[in-house]
Amino acid sequence: MKHGKKYNDSSKLVDRTKLYDVEEAMDLCVKTATAKFDETVEVHVRLGVDSRHADQQVRGAVVLPNGTGKSVRVLVFCKGDNVQLAKDAGAEYVGAEDMMQKIQSEGWMDFDVVIATPDMMGVVGRLGKILGPRGLMPNPKAGTVTPDVAKAVTEAKAGKIEYRLDKTNIIHCPVGKASFGAQKLQENFDTLMDAIVKAKPAAAKGQYVKSCVITPTMGPGIKINPGKFVPAV
Repeated sequence: MKHGKKYNDSSKLVDRTKLYDVEEAMDLCVKTATAKFDETVEVHVRLGVDSRHADQQVRGAVVLPNGTGKSVRVLVFCKGDNVQLAKDAGAEYVGAEDMMQKIQSEGWMDFDVVIATPDMMGVVGRLGKILGPRGLMPNPKAGTVTPDVAKAVTEAKAGKIEYRLDKTNIIHCPVGKASFGAQKLQENFDTLMDAIVKAKPAAAKGQYVKSCVITPTMGPGIKINPGKFVPAV
């Protein structure tokens, strides 16, 4: 794959053979984000688990202290008093069967997060084939199936992100925008990694964090020393 001049120039700043400390990696990440738009900074963490086993799943959600830098459109499935609570908390879209039908019949997908009260999961469940592949299906572990819709909406707006393993045992997560600067990115990164380390399954053996790479949207990957992330015994 051919890369452009900016990417190649940025790559010269990064030593591909080196495992960087977090602080140095964040500085480099900001320096190598040279695109004309505000690049998203992503973390890719490979874990020493086998996601094919139910007892080795790693999944959860965490509110990043400095947010994601992205405005989040929230859809809430609820009824009764929760409708007004969700709207007051800032949800763009609130409904029940009407929203399900809009998604099914119109292919409407103008939202980034889906939250549902437990009593609405019978309705939301019918959207599994649409929401599931996009990672939008509400889930209790992620805090998106909850009776407290106001709290869930507030957290989503504040920069709550969900982390989960893919089929290759890697977690991919955004930790902010390059414009945040190294310190705020590091605070977000530390919060995410603390959550992932605490979520270590009891069935996981050997080294838990196998590798960790941080990268801006259009820039090179920067390897972070995984030895720092040792779960507390």
